[in-house]
Amino acid sequence: MPASLPSVETEITGPGSDQPPAVMSIDVEDWFHVENLSPAIGRETWSKRQLRVERNMDRMLQLMADAPGGVRASCFVLGWVAERCPALVRRIAAAGHEIASHGHAHELLGSLSPARFRADVERSKTLLEDLVGAEVHGYRAPSFSITEWAIPVLQEVGFRYDSSVFGSFAHDRYGKIPGLRPDEPIVELAPGFHEVSVSCLTVASRGLPWGGGGYFRLMPYLLFRRGVGRILGAGHPYVFYIHPWEIDPDQPRVDGLPISYRFRHYVGLGRCEPRFESLLTDFRWSAISDVLDGRDSAAPTP
Repeated sequence: MPASLPSVETEITGPGSDQPPAVMSIDVEDWFHVENLSPAIGRETWSKRQLRVERNMDRMLQLMADAPGGVRASCFVLGWVAERCPALVRRIAAAGHEIASHGHAHELLGSLSPARFRADVERSKTLLEDLVGAEVHGYRAPSFSITEWAIPVLQEVGFRYDSSVFGSFAHDRYGKIPGLRPDEPIVELAPGFHEVSVSCLTVASRGLPWGGGGYFRLMPYLLFRRGVGRILGAGHPYVFYIHPWEIDPDQPRVDGLPISYRFRHYVGLGRCEPRFESLLTDFRWSAISDVLDGRDSAAPTP
């Protein structure tokens, strides 16, 4: 267990705090899009599955609207979802949240050629921009499967940032960008293009996963909150992620999964919504574009 975490009394960074902002990000996909379920759910069956993303995302929008001090999130919308739930995308934007891209077909980048990847992100970006009438600046790879060759493609297509690096210990799907450290969440990879990594807690130069997902659902909430406070107290922005299906314990159960995949997907679903509601209250939340705009405005003029 990480040592020397701040006390509960000193960790909270509510509205008006001088500490860096926490970043709320939501990957807007449905329960059957998850890679952990892919051994039992083929892509050809997606259109026959029960859509639950709309009800779950609407619940998250309500929780964020009710949070004291207000919450603005970066919502990485899967193009497949946007095609079927266009009104949801417009509701997210109308509530003041940033619309970003999660690609279109939720395919791991390691399975794509650069040309197929470009076609996927262009399709998603165009669709989302047409729905909300505004430019889409951010991208997150499915299952954080980013790879170095994808960065120039994202720049050429017109993205301003990627948020796909999760610099924790080895994971079978997470990609890597060489040279990034877990204690440096925002890095300008090229002029005007940033990597905004999901947060890790640095202990003895190693990155412990502290950015959400199954880690958030599994560990004790007070411990998780203290870790967030430690990251912010060190002067670093904190980047959190979550999916709408994570607050949906009544989602269909799928048989035929490897034990590890079943555990990753279903652990802690019943306690995620109250934890998410507490997290919204305990910290002040911004979208990624807000943080990048603040960095640009604070940069010295040449």
